[in-house]
Amino acid sequence: MTTTLVTERLRLEPCGMDHHDGLCVVNRDPEVMRYIGGRPQTAEETRAWIGRAETRWTDLGYSWWAIRPAATGEIVGACCLQHIENDPVQELEIGWRLLPAHWGRGYATEAARAMIGFGFQELGAPRLFSIADPRNTASIRVMQRLGMRSLGLRRHYGTDAATYVLDRP
Repeated sequence: MTTTLVTERLRLEPCGMDHHDGLCVVNRDPEVMRYIGGRPQTAEETRAWIGRAETRWTDLGYSWWAIRPAATGEIVGACCLQHIENDPVQELEIGWRLLPAHWGRGYATEAARAMIGFGFQELGAPRLFSIADPRNTASIRVMQRLGMRSLGLRRHYGTDAATYVLDRP
């Protein structure tokens, strides 16, 4: 089962191959990918990424969503609820990526709040994590705005990452 999340301004649609063209624009942008792997993705890498997301939607009932503002319907980013390092024995994390033209509009915070609600209410998660490159101050500010607390630097995805947690109320 896949779940679309709707907020005041956004529609979060489970990533599928019908989102490929829009997600290619997001994933090939060097500014978007600067803190996420360090390099833009090719169309083939994005296709494989979507394929993995579709499998997780089928197997787990959560994964990556394409972010679409209701006003335009264009894909402006992606957000996820997944296990840290995609390892099912690890805790759940939320994450996001947005095209630079849409930074500073509160979309990441709005999408994250929807994912937090889904994680706590639908999945019964006891806590949710968020992880960022320590230089990614914009994402860290989103984590703080969400009320997440810092756990300092922890090793994730092969690098030291700013790690935040939010406990279920």
